[in-house]
Amino acid sequence: MAQIAISNLKKHYAGVYAVDGVELTVQNGEVLALLGPSGCGKTTTLSLLAGFAKPDEGEIRVGERVLSSPSGIVPPEDRHMSLIFQSYAVWPHMTVFENVAYGLGVRKVARSEVAERVERVLDSVHMKHLAQRYPSELSGGQQQRVALARALVVEPDILLLDEPLSNLDANLREQMRFEIRRLHDTTGITMVYVTHDQAEAMVTADRIAIMNLGKVEQVGTPHEIYELPQTAFSASFIGRMNVLAGTLVDECAVQCGPVTVRAASSVELVRGSKAVVCIRPQHVVVGSANGSGPSGTNALSGTIARQTYLGEIRDYLIEIPGGLQLRAVTDPGVVHEVGSEVTLNLPVERCRIVEV
Repeated sequence: MAQIAISNLKKHYAGVYAVDGVELTVQNGEVLALLGPSGCGKTTTLSLLAGFAKPDEGEIRVGERVLSSPSGIVPPEDRHMSLIFQSYAVWPHMTVFENVAYGLGVRKVARSEVAERVERVLDSVHMKHLAQRYPSELSGGQQQRVALARALVVEPDILLLDEPLSNLDANLREQMRFEIRRLHDTTGITMVYVTHDQAEAMVTADRIAIMNLGKVEQVGTPHEIYELPQTAFSASFIGRMNVLAGTLVDECAVQCGPVTVRAASSVELVRGSKAVVCIRPQHVVVGSANGSGPSGTNALSGTIARQTYLGEIRDYLIEIPGGLQLRAVTDPGVVHEVGSEVTLNLPVERCRIVEV
């Protein structure tokens, strides 16, 4: 079993906590993405998991085995893990076959078995036909496939990936997201995947842990993270989101300056506490002002401050009462000129109240 249990994990540098009380469980055969901005603690968490650093508090277990605690750590080479970095780190003087076979040679695997395992894993990453090529003869995406094959051929219990696609161009990055997910579904290996790219996390992961300032803000499936954010940070980090700050006036309403916004769902907050109401731009309904003014729940008037044509959509920035602004996304054929008056509706069932 390759179940990972991380308990109250802390690591500080010069008195500043890079990882501050992280609690996570990664189930056997699961892909967990650590997602967050630069400096949020995700790479430090991965380094602690890999055994490159010792925690100041807490522990890391795989199954019943303690790998890391303040009293000591199991060395990286004894953890039955493979790690893929941002750089491909393939040896330029070795062929694809030799690069992938290297780890098996270190482990003194029989030569006949080496050939079989290398060919099998190269076939799984669609690189078997390029086995005798050198890295200089490969594209960036192909070199990353070699790095994946080299990590998988030693049959680790756990695969750790640290921003593995960040050096690829946008098209290759998109292709490799699906490739990594396909490889997981083929092998069933437990993976922990560090990224700052939300689309990468959504495609590759079974669950996502959003990190901020060394802490885990929320853990859930991609659907749960996107549709049911628990905090303002989670809401704004995944996808585009309108976040209106105010005061909770009842369990399903927030007073945002002169505007009261009602929502169908809310986290548990005390009335009178600070809160934000969230709604995604694609859920804001924009209509032409007809002179009668807005009516109904969450109906507002606004003025178009900016509109951008993006081919598949139009992206609007709309000023509403109280100096607030909302973004709205519409079909590209819906055109409202800058300065024009519009009506807005924020469907109650699409609004969610979360803590600040």
